Amino acid sequence: MMWQHKVQGQRNLHPPLDKFRMLCGRKKSYFVAAVCIITLTSMVTVSYLRLQRLSHQPKVIQEGSKCRGEIANSTITPLKDNKTFIISPYFDDRESKVTRVIGIVHHEDVKQLYCWFCCQPNGKIYVSNAKIDVHSDRFGFPYGAADIVCLEPENCDPTHVSIHPFAHGNIDQLPRFEIKNRKPEPFSVDFTVCISAMFGNYNNVLQFIQSLEMYKILGAQKVVIYKNNCSHLMEKVLKFYIEEGTVEIIPWPINSHLKVSSRWHFFLDGTDIGYYGQITALNDCIYRNMQRSKFVVLNDADEIILPLKHPNWKTMMSSLQEQNPGTGIFLFENHIFPETVSTHMFNISSWNTVPGVNILQHVHREPDRKDVINPRKMIVDPQKVIQTSVHSVLHAYGDSVNVPMDVALIYHCRKPLQRDLPRESLVRDTALWRYNSSLIMNVNKVLSQTIL
Repeated sequence: MMWQHKVQGQRNLHPPLDKFRMLCGRKKSYFVAAVCIITLTSMVTVSYLRLQRLSHQPKVIQEGSKCRGEIANSTITPLKDNKTFIISPYFDDRESKVTRVIGIVHHEDVKQLYCWFCCQPNGKIYVSNAKIDVHSDRFGFPYGAADIVCLEPENCDPTHVSIHPFAHGNIDQLPRFEIKNRKPEPFSVDFTVCISAMFGNYNNVLQFIQSLEMYKILGAQKVVIYKNNCSHLMEKVLKFYIEEGTVEIIPWPINSHLKVSSRWHFFLDGTDIGYYGQITALNDCIYRNMQRSKFVVLNDADEIILPLKHPNWKTMMSSLQEQNPGTGIFLFENHIFPETVSTHMFNISSWNTVPGVNILQHVHREPDRKDVINPRKMIVDPQKVIQTSVHSVLHAYGDSVNVPMDVALIYHCRKPLQRDLPRESLVRDTALWRYNSSLIMNVNKVLSQTIL
């Protein structure tokens, strides 16, 4: 009776709880018991999510101040904890009004971060509790790509944000980062290629030029390169493409901040992050081009997504989208064309003085192995991607589809994977030669203006 009296006294405060008690206290059956458990679980979950959302709501900590912190201009900015590295913040209103900061964090040591927003002209400074989402594809390394996500204050469209391990302090002492993608714009290009990362004093000049010219023939208007370092000769070529308006260079001095590995998997060798932070760069490239490119192509400089049924990417993607409505991620099979096996065709004498591989001479590909899955690279609708890895998208709004090999494949000219195969076991595939006239003419033009 005391319990019943207490419930009656609280009925106005917790009507859902009253209904739950009335239902579950009245009948004794397995069905009702199951309903009661599901109802109680839902109520607890909703309450928990409500508390979580409230804890992440921005709170005013100062008024009447102006944000005078130095604006960060580096691509990679370490915070004072030296366990968090900020790449760039992006406005993301696809679900709610948030600032999504692409960063790199230590997966264990970074437990709490805060976003500091300065709203003008009222001068109010809001602090928002950040959600730190370390990407699942960390491959064992201590550091990984992370989304640092903060709800933005209402009635405020902040242009800059500061990230801090604490909810209190002086905002003037914190570096400020410009929030990109704040203003929606019409797409300026159809296809942007993202290459990450160029490192190891990269000097495969001829193949790089051939790849860039193939991208342009196939429909790319922009190529974004996250550059760690390259040779002096390669710098000359990049300068040409920058002035032409094709290439955008994102400086990527990650080895100034972390011990980087040139491998994708952790080998207990004391390194901090894999493959020069490639995954972080790819995610940044997607968000950087989310509002200026209809499609983003994710591949390396020695890879070309080669259409086999269409003349270019535009007609291919139009057909694929028509066949796969609602799909935002298109994955293409990787096929190795060993640089150790060549043909005497297209032995152009002026190219022989240029360092690098002549892809036109490598038209034999390794056959499929039944026990090995070919990794894939992607063409994506950036507006549908939340998080990406190298060979697949981790979180997205649209579906993914594996593009059949008879529609397109990745021409990947590199060192062989099946090294002991005799030449007669390779598959002769001359699909690349369909573009040979345009490719030779364009490559000669670039070489004449840069190297020769």
